Amino acid sequence: MGAKTLTKASITAEAAEQLLRAAEAKAREIGVPMVIAVVDESGILKAFSRMDGAALLSVQIAQDKAYTAVSFGIPTHGWFDFIKDDPPLLHGIVNTPRLVVFGGGYPVQVDGAVVGGLGVSGGHYHQDMQVAEAALAAFG
Repeated sequence: MGAKTLTKASITAEAAEQLLRAAEAKAREIGVPMVIAVVDESGILKAFSRMDGAALLSVQIAQDKAYTAVSFGIPTHGWFDFIKDDPPLLHGIVNTPRLVVFGGGYPVQVDGAVVGGLGVSGGHYHQDMQVAEAALAAFG
């Protein structure tokens, strides 16, 4: 008989804060106030920051980017190429709550395991990606 439980690796609060601070530093460097969300392996909010001046709408978008990234283990910008040439999927999946199909959400990996998600919103999605990628690079 097989096992009846599963153990999953999860991002620590300390690591989530490290990602948050690195993202804030990059956002300050490029002069764009951002909302940064870090979720655990189950998509539950672990760390959050709304920088002064960041758009209110970005609060939910950042959380949804992090959720999308951890849910499938791929960056949010990867979704568009996946669905763009598939009309039923393109028109159906975009109505899925919390799914974001543009840049700024990334899975967070440690030793090859997805342990969380990072979502950044507040600028153009290219700026959001730049901030998230800098945070992940600093994370190591």
